[in-house]
Amino acid sequence: MKSALIVGGTGPSGPFLVNGLRERGFKVAILHRGTHEIPEIGPDIEHIHADPHFRETLDAAIAGREFDVVIATYGRIRIIAEALAGKTGQFIAIGGVPAYRGYFVPSANFPAGLPIPVPETAPTVEREADHRFSYLIASTEQAVLAAHPHGVVYRYPYVYGPYQLIPREWCVIRRVLDRRPFMILADGGLNLMTHGYAGNLAHGVLLGVDHADAAAGQIYNCGDDRQFSIRQIVEIIADEMNHRLEIIDLPAKVAYPSRGISLEITPHHKLLDLHKIKTQLGYSDPIPPEEALRRTTRWYVEHQPERGGELEQRLQDSFDYAAEDQLAAIYRDAAERARAFHREAVPTPHPYPHPRVPNLARDHRNR
Repeated sequence: MKSALIVGGTGPSGPFLVNGLRERGFKVAILHRGTHEIPEIGPDIEHIHADPHFRETLDAAIAGREFDVVIATYGRIRIIAEALAGKTGQFIAIGGVPAYRGYFVPSANFPAGLPIPVPETAPTVEREADHRFSYLIASTEQAVLAAHPHGVVYRYPYVYGPYQLIPREWCVIRRVLDRRPFMILADGGLNLMTHGYAGNLAHGVLLGVDHADAAAGQIYNCGDDRQFSIRQIVEIIADEMNHRLEIIDLPAKVAYPSRGISLEITPHHKLLDLHKIKTQLGYSDPIPPEEALRRTTRWYVEHQPERGGELEQRLQDSFDYAAEDQLAAIYRDAAERARAFHREAVPTPHPYPHPRVPNLARDHRNR
């Protein structure tokens, strides 16, 4: 029986990876600190408790062991890659889209922002001085492929599903539970940012196991094939909970309460090009994203985080409804005053001629 090691395994995509490998006939072990156990991981799965952030703890935990496949989802990925060099037939690393130049600092590109959509060939951050976090992600990709020339790197987008550390869906769910009549969104919630349901992302990663030769040495964007704007996400969640939220459209610079749902206040799109993973590995969404979002909503309704607790603090959403009411009042007042400048547009037909009889002159509308 082939063996697989997942470093992590208890985050959003972890259970899907573990069980997907089991279904493929692998004997699976997970290596993690042991502080977060979940029921989706069956009793037949070996647990190796070690800290994947340090080489000495990794070396002690996996001494004398080899694996056919290793999927590193957590910890210091470059250290894990170096520790597993020569000990696995295939090394798969889970990275992230912040590797791209312009993800955090839109002005790093001209015009400002990321290409739409972003291909894997788009520039990544090459200097620590430009953005340290992005640089570490990008340089880790190169360290992985240096240690494992036939390895695979996946650039994860925002992941939704159970066990997310910053489940932005909760920003909507709690407001619905609290029966709020409206929700403030930056720029009307029309921003596009690639998301991926945990089960769909895991499916994309496991396609790399199924097609190891095609995936060898590659870097892949991944995410749901179908994407929703922030506004559509709010609409789907509210609909699942049988509630209607009015959208209060504020400019991004002052839409403070929307920071949690949009993850950051920026007018720039972050939409990934998925052509490569679809054509090389045959990716398509196994779970329709609307259904995945509804499942996620139901899960958080059943597993509600503590009000004002650690999770809400990570979201940077204060749920300050008094402030939101004040902002909404300012918005409505400004909108009413702006209507004083309304001018009726003069209706004009489209510019293409449609003569009623054959001729070379202008038609009856002088076109």
